[in-house]
Amino acid sequence: MTVVLAFIIGLVGFVVGFGVAIVFGVAANAAAVTLSDLGVVALSLIALQGIGFPVTAWGYLRWRDRDWSYIKARVPSLRDVGVTLLATVVVLVLAFALLTLVQSTGTPTAERADQELLTNPTVLLALIPLGIFVIGPGEELLFRGIIQTMLRERFGAAAAILLASAAFAPAHIVSLTGSPTALAVSISILFVPSVVFGAVYEYTDNLVVAALTHGLYDAVLFGLVYISVVYAPEEATMLAGVAG
Repeated sequence: MTVVLAFIIGLVGFVVGFGVAIVFGVAANAAAVTLSDLGVVALSLIALQGIGFPVTAWGYLRWRDRDWSYIKARVPSLRDVGVTLLATVVVLVLAFALLTLVQSTGTPTAERADQELLTNPTVLLALIPLGIFVIGPGEELLFRGIIQTMLRERFGAAAAILLASAAFAPAHIVSLTGSPTALAVSISILFVPSVVFGAVYEYTDNLVVAALTHGLYDAVLFGLVYISVVYAPEEATMLAGVAG
């Protein structure tokens, strides 16, 4: 039941976030505001990771009669900063090793559903700070702060990390498109960074470290996608597919 609840919480987060995004879209239409590509991406991320996930986290805490102390978070120490930097390097190395393996075997990977927006260099540059300040914190709050913590109460640290990652990686299917094989490959790759984020949270007892590691990982990838779009467009699709 706990595992089912974990997946339900993740699903609810997306439903709430998409609901907020729809409200934003309706409000923009009512005000006769035409959103640029950057506006669409920014409002979508704010709706989902910036509002939907935190609201879902808050709802879970209220349901369980808990307060925010349930989530372990504090100002990072120098040790935490070191762990953040090391973990970011590790997760990037792992991601690129997997991508290299996939490329060498000719295995297809999924594309981002918003791929046309990610060919806009302005959007990609904006995604760098959004990755650090919106995507990383929002996703880690829900999937590590709430879901992994809840699972740890029942199964212990290692199982909680793996199960939370099993909920996190498939959730990205809503932003991917491609054949079942391509989707499975991309989701499998996303599972690896998620395990690292979960391990960082467990090791440091500090959600801020996990959020920063996640945010920096995404920021580096979006920066590389920007470089790829400008100088090597054929590489951009695969890199974008493993950001999250």
